[in-house]
Amino acid sequence: MPYRPPLVPYETFVADPPDLPVRAAGDDGPAVVGRAEVVETDAHGVTLKSATSDGGSLVVRVESAGDGVIRVRLAEDPQARSRSARILPLVTPDPWPARIEADGNRVRVDAGTLVAEIRLDPWHLRFLTPDGRVLLEQDGGTQDISGRWRTLPFGRSRADGQPAAWHESFVAPGDERFVGFGEKFTPLDKRGQRALMWNFDAFGSESDRSHKCVPFYQSNRGYGVLVDSGLPVEFDVCQSTHSSVQILVPDDVLDYYVLAGPTPTEILERFDRLTGRPYLPPKWAFGSWISSGFYPDSQQQVLERARRIRERGIPCDVLHLDCYWQVDGRWSDMQWDAEQFPDPAGMLDTLAGQGFRVCLWINPYISADSPLFAEAAADGYFLTRADGSAYVADVWHGSHAASAIVDFTNPAATEWFTGLLRPLLEQGVAVFKTDFAEGVPADAVAANGMTGVELHNVYALLFNDAVSQVTREVAGHDTVWARSSFLGGQRHAAQWSGDVNATWPALASTMRGGLSHGLSGIPFWSHDTGGFHGTPVPDLYVRWTQFGAFSPLVRLHGTTSRLPWDFPAEAERDAVAALRLRYRLLPYLYSAAARAAATGAPMMRALLVDTPDDPTAWTRDLEYRIGTDLLVAPMYDPTGQRTVYLPEGDSWVDAGTGAVHPGGRHVHVTVPLERTPLFVRYGTLLPVGPPADRIADGPFTDVTVVSWGGVTARTVVHDVDGDTVIEAVREGDTLRVTSDGPLRLRGIALAAVAGADAPTTVLLDGVPVPATPFDGLFD
Repeated sequence: MPYRPPLVPYETFVADPPDLPVRAAGDDGPAVVGRAEVVETDAHGVTLKSATSDGGSLVVRVESAGDGVIRVRLAEDPQARSRSARILPLVTPDPWPARIEADGNRVRVDAGTLVAEIRLDPWHLRFLTPDGRVLLEQDGGTQDISGRWRTLPFGRSRADGQPAAWHESFVAPGDERFVGFGEKFTPLDKRGQRALMWNFDAFGSESDRSHKCVPFYQSNRGYGVLVDSGLPVEFDVCQSTHSSVQILVPDDVLDYYVLAGPTPTEILERFDRLTGRPYLPPKWAFGSWISSGFYPDSQQQVLERARRIRERGIPCDVLHLDCYWQVDGRWSDMQWDAEQFPDPAGMLDTLAGQGFRVCLWINPYISADSPLFAEAAADGYFLTRADGSAYVADVWHGSHAASAIVDFTNPAATEWFTGLLRPLLEQGVAVFKTDFAEGVPADAVAANGMTGVELHNVYALLFNDAVSQVTREVAGHDTVWARSSFLGGQRHAAQWSGDVNATWPALASTMRGGLSHGLSGIPFWSHDTGGFHGTPVPDLYVRWTQFGAFSPLVRLHGTTSRLPWDFPAEAERDAVAALRLRYRLLPYLYSAAARAAATGAPMMRALLVDTPDDPTAWTRDLEYRIGTDLLVAPMYDPTGQRTVYLPEGDSWVDAGTGAVHPGGRHVHVTVPLERTPLFVRYGTLLPVGPPADRIADGPFTDVTVVSWGGVTARTVVHDVDGDTVIEAVREGDTLRVTSDGPLRLRGIALAAVAGADAPTTVLLDGVPVPATPFDGLFD
């Protein structure tokens, strides 16, 4: 059985996935498409009738779904849709004209930057660039010497006489690499892995179990593949055979899209056109979030935390209150614990006056011990068993009372649930942490008739849609802090990686998960800084905070305290310094966030995003760019030493020492605990702000642009009041800097870059300004 380690007691969860059946011995095998004939062509594509190896016939549709996007469908019924579409469409293609050529045994569907070429008899489909280069082609299937199928080609399989799954296989050249599939904590290149699209309560961030699956991947050959299904699709990525990628879809239709690149950013742009643009959180969300932790809390403790945070000058914009803002054991009834929080409105008002916003933990499960349970069950607001009774499940793995699961396919249940949240928002709560939502059992039944298998993955989208909608109505923004998600979840910002262990290896695997998720179309991601389960040693706490400070969003949270003053003084100093550096860099980070929302490219960028032609960039998954100009190499080892790969195409400045390193090589670094391993692309114009402990409303002010090298360069600062283009032109000993936009620069600074020929004169919009030495990112 997959997902079960040897010699460890089997742990079964109420929401474990169903296994695909094993074909009985003597079965004739899959129904494989063998040949086809054209039924009709139209402005967008071609419809074909195919003959299958079992003597039946299926309908194939190949059509353009955008410039550089081709859609392929295989079904009995040409109108068939994924069963998940009954509640929520996951992909919404726009009609796009294609050029169709049918010539004897061949048909071409030309979608601009991508061409599908079909051979009718024997059947074969491949995808080409306009100049004829093969990007991707079907694998006709592999049989071993005994005649048994080892890989499953284009077609459908039955088991016990019933349809089991559709399947497709693609040839995988020996040097091809594959990335994506959502938040997967395994090595970035998924070759040799088997990715199951089923959201798990993953119990950490160190396996192929994921809270957030996305049935989409990219290849270093310059294309992406997206499968439109909410069911547990399986991707066998060169595991059964190193020569083939297999896709198994246990749904009513095989419906997939091939997306042309050639670059990852172009693939993600096309992905967004099909599944929606990312949501850009408000500016305050990019400040630090500090949590109460997973232990009992009170109004007095919250106010005391807030006082100490401001008193100690710790940068923070959001205070997160975890489970214990509610009565212990009555989760999640969305009611303040009146004994521990006697005046929540007064508390919220006080915190707002100190510049804090408040986030509350919620989940979509209602404890059987909650006062809300009986009435909600009677009104039919929960998922049910086949007999119609409320499905009460052990969604907490035995650690808390069994709970019912809110049925968001029922509009009345959704209205009831959001009605519990609305008063909290009106009271002054700013945002909700939408925890869990991976617990829909396979045998549950929803109000609209969907089974638990059909609902399981898309349930996370329904939950977050409901919470973001009521948040928008009352608070004016769509932000949630979500653990689970699925295809299209980029509309929910932000997402975090779940209950990771507070260990060095877990920091590394968490990083891999974030990079994988970014390559799956999700720009705004975070993690429990310091690790969730356990207490980090002081050095790990510092290093993890440095990683968090250079993540898209940052939250300190765990089962024990992550408050800086609960660690030794030196650790507090170094962790807070990392947060202060983040706040100074907010003009740069927010600009990177705005670009990510506009393009779909990740904010936390695996090296392959910006240098896809660099083969080594596809192998590096423990470092990344944040934006395009900063390269972060978090320390995942207590020695303070690691190897960093600097990608081709640029030179890189060590932000701590000023040393310049050419790209395309590895460097071994030893970085003291007080410093983040950070490199700046040579020539960067880096906008930085003044020290701050909170993010002010409105546009950035008092911004200085730092030139790393004193050379000709350009950058754009994105802000709530518009974009400002900043250009530097080097002419002899003079650096001429111009700005065009609403931002009024405080000045220009020159970073200490070894060997750089610093200008003696700096002009800002034609006016001489001091050539100020930059005080350094770590000073």
